[in-house]
Amino acid sequence: MMNLNQKIPPRADNVRALGRYFIFFAVFVLIFILFLFALQKGDPSSLPSVLINKPVPAFSLPPLPTDNPVNGFNGFDASDLKRGNVSLLNIWASWCVPCREEHPALMTLARAGVPIYGLNYKDKPQAATRFLTGLGNPYQKIGMDQDGRVAIGFGVYGVPETFVIDGEGKILHRHIGPLTQEFIAETLLPMLGVFKE
Repeated sequence: MMNLNQKIPPRADNVRALGRYFIFFAVFVLIFILFLFALQKGDPSSLPSVLINKPVPAFSLPPLPTDNPVNGFNGFDASDLKRGNVSLLNIWASWCVPCREEHPALMTLARAGVPIYGLNYKDKPQAATRFLTGLGNPYQKIGMDQDGRVAIGFGVYGVPETFVIDGEGKILHRHIGPLTQEFIAETLLPMLGVFKE
């Protein structure tokens, strides 16, 4: 006859508990190893894009409203990116802190003669104008993308992002995040045909 007060042997409980801890630990170690592998693999600022080596999507951006129309705030479309020179399409917004960080690099590139087009992403016109008035305008032309539809066509995740586009309107490269001196020297300048000696 079985005693109802009899407990399950403690050894069986311990074995089950150890088995659960082992499985949890093994899963944790596997996730950690995969995470380390992902960190070592490639440049996180250069995400693949299905548009690489393809023409820019068709688009037309309205102008950024301003009291001073001579500042290049006149909008642009896909045909502006097919003018025979390698150019940059920079997606930015006045509310974006990393956009402020990368702005001096854009100004330097613009002074060096690099054609840069600005896609102002989900921004208020007055805020965007203040941003450029205070920091300078590196863009040949600026267009407003208030609803984000054009940026979606480029597969943009957020701001800033920069696309390098050849003279025929083909996308050569996509850079996620602010432009860095390292990216400019090692990747961008060779694409623009400028080589460090």
